[in-house]
Amino acid sequence: MKSVPVKVVADNGPASSKINLLGLDRKGLEGFFAELGEKPFRASQVLKWVHARRVTDFSAMTDLSKGLREKLEAVAEVRVPEAVLDQRSADGTRKWLLRLDGSNAVETVLIPEKSRDTLCISSQVGCALECSFCSTGVQGFNRNLSTAEIIGQLWYVNKVLAEEEPGRQVTNVVFMGMGEPLLNFKQVVPASELMKDDHAYGLSKRRVTLSTSGVVPYLYRLADVSDISLAVSLHAPNDELRNELVPINKRYPIEKLLEACRHYIADKPHRRITWEYVMLDGVNDTDEHARQLARLIRDIPSKVNLIPFNPFPEARYRRSSDARIQQFSNILSRAGLVSTTRKTRGDDIDGACGQLVGKVADRTKRRFKREQRLQHVME
Repeated sequence: MKSVPVKVVADNGPASSKINLLGLDRKGLEGFFAELGEKPFRASQVLKWVHARRVTDFSAMTDLSKGLREKLEAVAEVRVPEAVLDQRSADGTRKWLLRLDGSNAVETVLIPEKSRDTLCISSQVGCALECSFCSTGVQGFNRNLSTAEIIGQLWYVNKVLAEEEPGRQVTNVVFMGMGEPLLNFKQVVPASELMKDDHAYGLSKRRVTLSTSGVVPYLYRLADVSDISLAVSLHAPNDELRNELVPINKRYPIEKLLEACRHYIADKPHRRITWEYVMLDGVNDTDEHARQLARLIRDIPSKVNLIPFNPFPEARYRRSSDARIQQFSNILSRAGLVSTTRKTRGDDIDGACGQLVGKVADRTKRRFKREQRLQHVME
């Protein structure tokens, strides 16, 4: 299916000096209004207008006093994303390219199903981790997204859905788009809080999922401030192979990653880790790999999500056969583990897992060692 362009927008130009309220969670808005000499309840009012009602014009926020509306007009704004491209897959998956600035854009993907609409959002422009099976890592890394740019993806898609089908909205959000969410910790956490806020999007903690390649220190920090669902990009049952597929493993090997995951779900009844495992033909998909994986995670409440590899230009891997994936799943099941095989969605528009690229001005310096680049991103 061919791309369906929606709108080409001009360069956004210099950053505005006004504060973008789209990116402030309840705590941030309460602090903002305190500085203006206003009561904390103003935060709830503005959350409803901006996120639930998608109103960007302060003059239309009729339960605010005229004086406050004029004050907001002077110092604040609600700046929302604009679409460069809108693509629809034959299977109903939909991908938008959203402009961030004059040289960068990110992709966000909607996966519709009968009972839910799941939005896969990006947290960075590009990615610095260079997982060898992922096209996003191939393009390099530019910068972290702001909270407004992260939540703006959800805001924008909800607006489009409501215009096309009144009452329809995103029911689930997964931080599985471009970038490593935990390397943008300070922006991702308030965005996830906005998603759960009853006056904003009202999603339950079980319907917001963060996917990480395993940045262990931030996993511990996340456990202190959040209770959203956790998915871990494992992809290999031993350090030797994972070092090749997921290079951050050299810094945070599997044993340390598992300890952090156990800590994350400790004292949280009925919670479990979703392990993401891309199926690469002849690389990580043998019976022995399945048995190693079962032994590795058998003491952790778990679900294994087997992901058929989605090819991209210059990829050096092939997708495991359906029969091999089924055999791998059978071994996990016999070991008492719950496993599912992800249905490939949106691959005809490069919207499937591992295919997101977007338009990125790569600012990484490839002659530097991967460890130096990772340290730069974490700072």
